[in-house]
Amino acid sequence: MDVQNERRRLLDAEGGDEDPTGLMSEQDAYLSKVKNKMLYLATFVSVLGPMSFGFVLGYSSPALPELSRITNPRLQLDDVQASWFGSIVTLGAAAGGLLGGWMVDKIGRKLSLMFCSLPYVFGFTIIIAAQNVWMLYMGRVLTGLASGVTSLVVPLYISEMAHEQVRGMLGSCVQLMVVLGIMGVYLAGLFLDWRWLAICSSIPPTLLMVCMCFMPETPRFLLSQGKRREAEEALRFLRGPDAPVEWECARIEDACDEQGSSFQLSDLKDPGVFKPLVIGIMLMICQQMTGINAIMFYAENIFEQAHFKESDLASVIVALIQVVFTGVAALIMDKVGRKVLLIISGVAMAISTTAFGVYFYLMSKRHGELGVEPHVDLAWLALASIAIFITGFALGWGPIPWLVMSEIFPVKVRGFAGAICVLTNWGMAFIITKSFQDMMSLLTSAGTFWLFASSCIFNVIFTMAFIPETKGKTLEQIEATFRGTSGP
Repeated sequence: MDVQNERRRLLDAEGGDEDPTGLMSEQDAYLSKVKNKMLYLATFVSVLGPMSFGFVLGYSSPALPELSRITNPRLQLDDVQASWFGSIVTLGAAAGGLLGGWMVDKIGRKLSLMFCSLPYVFGFTIIIAAQNVWMLYMGRVLTGLASGVTSLVVPLYISEMAHEQVRGMLGSCVQLMVVLGIMGVYLAGLFLDWRWLAICSSIPPTLLMVCMCFMPETPRFLLSQGKRREAEEALRFLRGPDAPVEWECARIEDACDEQGSSFQLSDLKDPGVFKPLVIGIMLMICQQMTGINAIMFYAENIFEQAHFKESDLASVIVALIQVVFTGVAALIMDKVGRKVLLIISGVAMAISTTAFGVYFYLMSKRHGELGVEPHVDLAWLALASIAIFITGFALGWGPIPWLVMSEIFPVKVRGFAGAICVLTNWGMAFIITKSFQDMMSLLTSAGTFWLFASSCIFNVIFTMAFIPETKGKTLEQIEATFRGTSGP
């Protein structure tokens, strides 16, 4: 009771008579004094990491056609080498997830973010200076490693800085900047060759490293290290001069004290650790099993079959759809909630992948009957399926798994659990990318996409049954939900 009285006193000390009825909760009273300007600035700086990550993912699309027909025989890529140039990033990213999990606990969120910009810059520098195929591979592995660290650290950094009113919106900016980076590199690829494209791609990580020098460490990490004064300074920077940050500091400190300081493997028996870890791993598996990589792989071919000659421009259009609807998801995330968007997203993708299967089935049937290529009159079905799928993915299963991953783990296991989730995501991405052609041969094109449709239906059922709604809750309240107690 003394703790509650002390919190109330801290709020009242700066409250004036803004709430004469006394009906405003402690949380609302605190948030009414918060200014978000510096929080938005810190978020913008940190999401230069995901933008760099988007540049890495998108780089292979405009670069591969050039590298496949380049005159220098030491740099020219055949089909197998081109496949590895595209997919080796996922192996680097899986390793980066493990490295990031160790780094965030040892040196903190801020320094991890600054250090991850180095392999981005070194990787792109090696690609720029490449004299043979192995240098290209090395550059892609290094940029992949940085991408893996980024995909763990940035969602964590944002979720630990942001308060519950804007955490969903700011957390969704991670995926928004990834797709913005992909679209940016596609657009730049229309005008630049592969070396200049690599030079441009090294600009965002350089800015990230410089700008992060002026941003704070997250208050939750500082408090977990027993650095109360630095945590209050970080909160004052993020919440503005009028917010009584001692109140938020006390609330976070209570949760840290309740958990204990360091992670042990025996903690995995605790439902407050075990349940969110299983949910995090399943979210990553479900995200990759939607078939996003397959759809993106097929996008250019489908545009060509629809007699859309500018396949480069088609890639930009696909990326633009992703950017627009990921932006929409960010704006409505804290109003609609994570769970509703995941369900809508899963239903949209199930419908579109089913339609894709029908498209491929009808194409193969016509081809078998007529012995000729199908007419363009089925192209509308493929184009509509792509548009619906990408819209659905961008609204839910694109941004939300990363957001929820950053929200549900207790402070002491965020590094370990985040590393497992990132490793799962990138491992699944590699397996699906490399086995996709075998799946197409074994199950046929139609069967493969119907398998993805089944996965999307499973995603909807899993969401409804097991994923908790985190909208409007503090990180401490979310942790308490899994522990079966009431949060601070």
